[in-house]
Amino acid sequence: MVDTPLVLGIESSCDETGVAIVHGTTVLANEVASSVELHARFGGVVPEVASRAHLEAIVPCLRRALATSKVSLAEIDAVAVTAGPGLMGALVVGVSAAKALSVALNKPLYGVNHLVGHVAVSIIENGPLPSPTLALLVSGGHTSLLLIRDITSDITEVGSTIDDAAGEAYDKVARLLGLSYPGGPVIDKLAATGNPTAIHFPRGLTAQRDMERHRFDFSFSGLKTAVARWVETERRAGHEIPVADVCASFQEAVADVLTAKTVAAAKAYRVRNVVLGGGVAANSRLRSLLEERCHAAGLRLRYPSPALCTDNGVMVAVLGAAMVSAGLPPSPLTLGADSGLPVETPLVG
Repeated sequence: MVDTPLVLGIESSCDETGVAIVHGTTVLANEVASSVELHARFGGVVPEVASRAHLEAIVPCLRRALATSKVSLAEIDAVAVTAGPGLMGALVVGVSAAKALSVALNKPLYGVNHLVGHVAVSIIENGPLPSPTLALLVSGGHTSLLLIRDITSDITEVGSTIDDAAGEAYDKVARLLGLSYPGGPVIDKLAATGNPTAIHFPRGLTAQRDMERHRFDFSFSGLKTAVARWVETERRAGHEIPVADVCASFQEAVADVLTAKTVAAAKAYRVRNVVLGGGVAANSRLRSLLEERCHAAGLRLRYPSPALCTDNGVMVAVLGAAMVSAGLPPSPLTLGADSGLPVETPLVG
């Protein structure tokens, strides 16, 4: 067991190719190549395009990471890679590269969970996760509440989305408003100049009957539909669409539900520590409202800097380092990509 292992992390679950090197919790290199611009013309991620972009980017990213860190491959203690969830073809690129490095260097291989990595990355800036911690994970394809007692081995999903994730809703609303892809950043920017109370959009799964069955679950499909109907009605009436107000009101509905259910879950499970993670964790309104509500409830909140919210190799490497430090056995060389890897499986054994 190595207390402060030198770990190479590889991320290729969607549209960012990430390679990072960490020494324990110290980041020595963080290289990311994004293929977002390639997907923008289609209004969303195209799996085949993403896979080919990873193939082209992974070796240059690795070379830059080694040069930046001034570390040689021979010095690496372990190789960590996102084994899932994600796009199958994209995952295979990263897993194949990691397995090749593991064999060539005779170093242990750790296939880790992409979603858990989004939570683990907060360790870099905020130190070890207190036990227990409640994590609100909000990304393009996932929205979950996780009760975490040990980031390497004890994770329970207490709530999740039953349809569209928050990030998907942002992209769909942006598309119907004629905004660019990805929708999250552009809606967040426009919302800053809009009125969040101009339009009252529904809060999914917050009615009494829903709270009985889906107390800590999320639903954003109905919200997206409500926005689409409101915009269509206004256009048919010949009215100009107040885009900033629509963005602000939509964003307020998303943040309201996410933060209210997070605080409620923390109280229900008697957890005093909350962590926000995932790509949508960079959203300004979500961060500010969660801060406000956690403070009012006496909860301690932590979240990574915006640069570490989106997919990156650091989150994979630091989770791998935690696995090494905990003395967990590495993954077998028969490790395969798992596009539907459950969030409660942090390490593929």
